[in-house]
Amino acid sequence: MKNEKLSIIYFEEIDSTQKYLVEKIKNAQLNPPVCVWTELQTNGIGSRNNKWIGKKGNLFFSFSFDKDKFADVPLQSLSIYFGWIFKKTLNELGSKALMKWPNDIYLIDEKPKKIGGVITQLLSDKVICGIGLNTKFSPDDNFGCLDINVKNDKILYRFFENLNNKRWNNIIKEFKLEFDKFKHNFGISGNLAEDGSIENNKKRIYSRR
Repeated sequence: MKNEKLSIIYFEEIDSTQKYLVEKIKNAQLNPPVCVWTELQTNGIGSRNNKWIGKKGNLFFSFSFDKDKFADVPLQSLSIYFGWIFKKTLNELGSKALMKWPNDIYLIDEKPKKIGGVITQLLSDKVICGIGLNTKFSPDDNFGCLDINVKNDKILYRFFENLNNKRWNNIIKEFKLEFDKFKHNFGISGNLAEDGSIENNKKRIYSRR
């Protein structure tokens, strides 16, 4: 991926970084590459139109790049691509975070607990991705929070450093090793294919952005 100057916009509080960025790009008020982030999101969205409950102090951000920057990534697997780079960023900082196929960040202690998630959408020729992470607080006992003490902006900037020049074929090979090791912890069966889908009983299951 070609390096370009990324504009980063911070809000103390916002309803949804994803909704804000989509609206601004639709109205040509912001253009990629751009990122919007906050530590308090009051009406965030998750995958499959679920609501992502936010608490002050956690990390929420959305970013956009031109689609051709990720020409080697299968479109249906963009969330896998971004999620794996984000998960590896957390590992570099000392976390034991894992990625559950296709777009969730987990910790496994006594049982798997979700600490974050990734959603991706296409808007014409632009990719828009949103990531939420419970860095400080979890909304309830069904969720977890990050296992290291690190500032949100450090995670954010390290992620964008790692986003440069990451090729899909290398990422899917790395993810497959973790997928095979931990898929039973998540109740997933089948094999991970090169395009990011799961091959199960001669059928292919594709991720939903």
